[in-house]
Amino acid sequence: MRKLRTWRAYLTERFTANPEEAIQYLKFSLEEYQVDGDTPLLLLALRTVVESQGGISVLSKKTEIAPESLSDILSSNEAPRIDTLSTILNALGCRLLIEPVADTDSCVESKREDETDVNTTVEKSIAQVIEPPVS
Repeated sequence: MRKLRTWRAYLTERFTANPEEAIQYLKFSLEEYQVDGDTPLLLLALRTVVESQGGISVLSKKTEIAPESLSDILSSNEAPRIDTLSTILNALGCRLLIEPVADTDSCVESKREDETDVNTTVEKSIAQVIEPPVS
């Protein structure tokens, strides 16, 4: 008879064998977190990957964060501080990265064709002051 196991146990085993897949899983989890803001689910994904890479004790040695503190951070319902998250991710072999969001409005948008370039307008104005157009 076949032994049943949880989905998390399956993922932990799979990520132990393939750390690159674990990183992709974290990347996907972080992208989903940015959409739905589900902190406990993001931390569950992070705990799963930590388990697959040796557990809290191994991570504690790599990050120089006390095991109790790491355990508290990863089992909390609150998002960890960005420096703590970055330290944990670095110890797992990945890093936080900023990249543009596709197909959404953002505070930093690329120039559209119909927009006027302020620099070009200013340069043309200065040129007209220095050399007025011939009438």
